Amino acid sequence: MDQLPPGVRAALLARVGGPEPVSGYLYDPAVAVDRATALRAALPDWARVCYAVKANSHPPLVAALGAHVDGFEVASATEAALARRVRPDGLLVAAGPAKTEALLTALVSAGTDVVNVESPLELHRVQAVAARAGRRVEVSLRVNPDVVTVTGALAMGGAATAFGITEADVPAALALAATLPDLRVAGFHVHVVGNNLDAGAHAAYVRWCLDWSARTAAVHRIELRTVDVGGGLGVPFDGGDGFDLDRFGELLAGLTPPAGCRVVLEPGRWLVTDAGWYAAEVVDVKHNHGTWFVVLRGGINHFALPISWDIPHRFAVLPVDDWPHPYPRPQVDDVPVTVVGELCTSEDTLARDVTVPRVRAGDLVVFPMAGSYGWEFALPHFLSHPPARRWLLR
Repeated sequence: MDQLPPGVRAALLARVGGPEPVSGYLYDPAVAVDRATALRAALPDWARVCYAVKANSHPPLVAALGAHVDGFEVASATEAALARRVRPDGLLVAAGPAKTEALLTALVSAGTDVVNVESPLELHRVQAVAARAGRRVEVSLRVNPDVVTVTGALAMGGAATAFGITEADVPAALALAATLPDLRVAGFHVHVVGNNLDAGAHAAYVRWCLDWSARTAAVHRIELRTVDVGGGLGVPFDGGDGFDLDRFGELLAGLTPPAGCRVVLEPGRWLVTDAGWYAAEVVDVKHNHGTWFVVLRGGINHFALPISWDIPHRFAVLPVDDWPHPYPRPQVDDVPVTVVGELCTSEDTLARDVTVPRVRAGDLVVFPMAGSYGWEFALPHFLSHPPARRWLLR
């Protein structure tokens, strides 16, 4: 518990005692701004940082980041509209494997700078939208490389995935793009991994992206104006060593991108994970077939990250001393507990067999590192319980 910032503890305890048990996210935008500032300071001048809005789209948090990044990476019309409200002059890049003509129309209308195209059919769709809009649209081809040497919690390249164009099919895609009069190929997008903690491997991956893009552009006589290396900077959910930002910056400083080429990084998780905490009130403590269960007012309808990633997500028990009820207050001390939610499925489990000094009905269970892929990543409509609230620390 003492690892929770005092302001976080105080803000969450202040919400206890309302008409409904506590269940929601507390965000501190200042933490995200500090991360963005540190990233900008570590990167070379040629790097451009676009926050991946999918990681956390809470408007106040996105607005706080707006002045500290170069722009935004978006994957929906709603994200694009939010990005434009926050930073009308910012760099806007769009990604995603299933862009419809309706979505592409919204992206073009929003003034998206580069559309990262995922397939030959999508090239045709962008052409149709561009022709109707009467404007030329800049696109980058998203490439799924044959070999990927960087690893992380999620693999999106170097294997059979729904993302991008197989490396061997890039020449055909470039030839097709050359026949579409309202498209202009700006370069390439390569996003192959999520939550990588190895700074050296990630820098080597960026080097490969630049080298491959320059060679391919030269062979196909493309003026290379954009290389988008995606995101993937990792955070240690297990409390171990984090991504070595200083080493990453030092290694990138030794690279020289092609002249006139904009190099885009799209961090999401790394910027906002530590800016959020998910807290849920304990509604019951019960024993069943040899296991103690701590039952929360929330669960995967609010916070699905631990079970979806199968990670041992750390948590704290924040004591709430007041118990205003006439009936007994259940509690357990110094035993392993399994933390579950309120849904009618055994899948609704947030932590298993974790020994806690004490936990009682009415206490708060608080998960740090919940600022990314939390509220947006959950299953809010299963059983139709009230959704998780979202609060700002400051």
